[in-house]
Amino acid sequence: MIYLVHPGAAAEHRKQIAYYEDRQPGLGRRYHAEFRTVLAAICEAPHRYRVIGLPAIRCLGFAVFPFDLIYREAGGAVQVLAIAHHRRQPGYWVERL
Repeated sequence: MIYLVHPGAAAEHRKQIAYYEDRQPGLGRRYHAEFRTVLAAICEAPHRYRVIGLPAIRCLGFAVFPFDLIYREAGGAVQVLAIAHHRRQPGYWVERL
């Protein structure tokens, strides 16, 4: 399945890569690898993960890093709405719908 990343989510992702890479060389690459793993799992079976809002907004958490990938399936594609840190204000990404 194809995926599309909202510009806001893409900016969040780039910011986190830079942040982790600045903290420790190679950590940004580990964060990105986990992002790719989570995204691949979602693309393989998008309906498998829990619904957190309507219309059919779902999320899957990262295993190591404190983030959830917020997405929905629309038009045969996975739309990544946010890569939300667990401590960030819940629902800040709703305006991206």
